[in-house]
Amino acid sequence: MSGHPYAVRVSAPAAKVLDTLPEHTVDTVWDILTAAAADPWGFRQFDTDDEEGEDVRYAAVGQLSVTYWINRPLHRLTVLNIVWLG
Repeated sequence: MSGHPYAVRVSAPAAKVLDTLPEHTVDTVWDILTAAAADPWGFRQFDTDDEEGEDVRYAAVGQLSVTYWINRPLHRLTVLNIVWLG
């Protein structure tokens, strides 16, 4: 991994969820994504039984979870899903 953080892209379904969240929750989502961009493999694998799925990660903080895919060739993360149980 290079010293540069990964760029972050938000999928259309995740963007729709992001638009409905309260401001403090959106701030937390971006805090999580900032950490993920700096160290994409720092969060656990989404499905540990999937040997080929090591680039799909799951970051959870309290009632908030973010699932993202690490696109190695393009050096970016794509947010697949956001769940907030609030």
